[in-house]
Amino acid sequence: MKKTKFISIFLAVILLISFTALLSSAAEEDTATITSVTENEQTQENENSVKSSKAIAAAVTVGLAAAAGAIAMAIAVKQSVDGIARQPESAGNIRTSMMMGLVFIETAIIYALIVAILIIFVL
Repeated sequence: MKKTKFISIFLAVILLISFTALLSSAAEEDTATITSVTENEQTQENENSVKSSKAIAAAVTVGLAAAAGAIAMAIAVKQSVDGIARQPESAGNIRTSMMMGLVFIETAIIYALIVAILIIFVL
């Protein structure tokens, strides 16, 4: 049950990251296909539109990943505290396992941050 929740949250975060990256690349492709009527005005509007869509995509990516990560971390800490309360003699093992789990959750959040940076600067 615990692993299923974690896997579903992790997959949801990855899906949202992929979706926002797709939105950002689609917005950039749309600007490439527009013909120029008045090139200066059209180009400026397109650049602003692309920049704003990149900013929104990056914000959504990091925000959702951070929210999902915070929820997952809260669940992990709650379960480990419950486990330590039930079996105080195994507190060291539970704490070690919890810290490893928190590291993996934080890694997913850092990947989302890297994707957001790539959306802003590369796409």
